[in-house]
Amino acid sequence: MKPLRFAIIGCGAIGPTHAAALRQIEGVELAAVADLNPERAKEMARKFSVPMVYASDMELLADEAIDAVTICTPSGLHAEHAVRALSAGKHVIVEKPMEVSLPACDAMVAAAKKHQRKLSVISQHRFDSASTIVRKFIDTGRLGKIILAEASIKWWRTQEYYDSGDWRGTWKLDGGGALMNQGVHTLDLLVWLAGDVDEVYGRSLTGAHDRIEVEDIVTATLKFRSGAVGSVTATTAAFDGLPARLDLFGTEGSAIIEGDRLKMLVLKSGESFNSETAASHAISVARGGTASVKDNAIQRESTYEGGSVWGDAHKAQLEDFVEAIRENREPMISGESARKSVATILAIYESARTGKVVRV
Repeated sequence: MKPLRFAIIGCGAIGPTHAAALRQIEGVELAAVADLNPERAKEMARKFSVPMVYASDMELLADEAIDAVTICTPSGLHAEHAVRALSAGKHVIVEKPMEVSLPACDAMVAAAKKHQRKLSVISQHRFDSASTIVRKFIDTGRLGKIILAEASIKWWRTQEYYDSGDWRGTWKLDGGGALMNQGVHTLDLLVWLAGDVDEVYGRSLTGAHDRIEVEDIVTATLKFRSGAVGSVTATTAAFDGLPARLDLFGTEGSAIIEGDRLKMLVLKSGESFNSETAASHAISVARGGTASVKDNAIQRESTYEGGSVWGDAHKAQLEDFVEAIRENREPMISGESARKSVATILAIYESARTGKVVRV
């Protein structure tokens, strides 16, 4: 089978993670990189033995041999780069968050449909072993109906972090602070596991950093469409940082994910699971047939003593994206699905500005 030729647009902080993951996927060739900073692009090309280096996304997209691109540019440029790539006939996977406004997200979805290309957004923690296990327990009814769901992202970022790039901490290109940039992954899991959010009431503050436009602390109460309630707290002002945590409480049991690992899973029936026994159970109730990428993630949890390592989940999502292209199906994480977390975050920001309850 002819290799799929991928390219990376944006060689900054997250670009090397994409490059390392793509290099491990069978049937994929990392063929090109592009960045407005030529030295940064050349350095990544040297590190990962990439044959072609371009000075802009437009130069790269003119290369007809490129099949798909991953976009690792500042958040507020995602739509601009994605729409150009889709219009050039490339399949596109974008780093989180999808974009910083809903019209921009919608433009990306519309371009993918118009040009009949695949579009996905990096939400790699949906591919973590712990997340996949808990989703299996929810889907099979073992946790009952989810009634309370809480997300906590209490991290620390230095002032130097925000000063390291002109786009960081700006509404235009970062789209927000602790919630849009750091908290989006955990919020995405909250929505994926507990269901769509209906209403939010938020408060935000810039408390520990200078020279930024956005919040470094935000809290919100949530009402889910299912009737469940919950909360989210996100900050980059909690020195020196705690693991992200997701607590889910159902009518038949409870689950806690902390630091991307399954910390607790207990059922009213008296059963209590650790990560390995929960993985074995999830595999036993999985549907028959060939194991999906997500089932393979569960299998890793049951056999790998150390658990997942950074980059595993990126690789798993990129593998699914490659399969979606080859099988001509939707990726497991579509543009429409990724839009939900952006919509929820923007509603929280609006609530924090207005002091009112906001519908998502």
